[in-house]
Amino acid sequence: MFAILKKELNTFFASPIGYLVIFVFLLINGFFLWVFKGDLNILNAGFADLNSFFFITPWFFIFLIPAITMRSFSDEIRLGTIEILKTKPLSTWQILLGKYFGALLLIIITLIPTLIYVFTIVKLGNPVGNLDIGSTVGSYIGLLFLAGAFTSIGLFTSTLSNNQIVAFIIGAILSFFMFYGFDALAEINLIPNFNIENIGMHAHFNSISRGVIDTRDIIYFLSVTFFFLFLTKINLEKK
Repeated sequence: MFAILKKELNTFFASPIGYLVIFVFLLINGFFLWVFKGDLNILNAGFADLNSFFFITPWFFIFLIPAITMRSFSDEIRLGTIEILKTKPLSTWQILLGKYFGALLLIIITLIPTLIYVFTIVKLGNPVGNLDIGSTVGSYIGLLFLAGAFTSIGLFTSTLSNNQIVAFIIGAILSFFMFYGFDALAEINLIPNFNIENIGMHAHFNSISRGVIDTRDIIYFLSVTFFFLFLTKINLEKK
């Protein structure tokens, strides 16, 4: 598994892909939070917090993570190297988890520079240091769980086609539905007297972001992640 993980990271950073992902994510985030005028601009908000960052980052993840994972298995299938991987002394789970943690680690590396936002908000607060630490830590934990779930979805969709673009589009659509689709269904009251939004990721992410780590939210994200990893395993064994 660690050999696959190392190979994935080397692939990301041996080419411009890894650096481009980090640069684009930080650049777009920076523009929305500090440059573009609007409700998301922290400097125009009148109070120092990171709510804007934690609001827009999940939406960036919906496109960023499928872009990272789209080649994970689609390239292997297209080039025929998936069969070479299967001949190695590795189980399907080891191959799958190696690619999963490789992609997830890249996303974590992408998030690390955003910690400078926390330092900036601490300095901008009045008085200095006036920051809700519990909510901030909870929101970062929520982003990690969200990234883990989106990564598993991206890996699953990368097994559905040997075309990277197709894998990306399906991954982005499925991630969007899992994040916000159930909220949309709740708004049209599709199933009366049933909190259908609780099936989606948005409600559980918001719950963790409040700073209270509920085991139900953790179990939800772990279940979604395992479900899509299991589907990925089934698809790989069929190839």
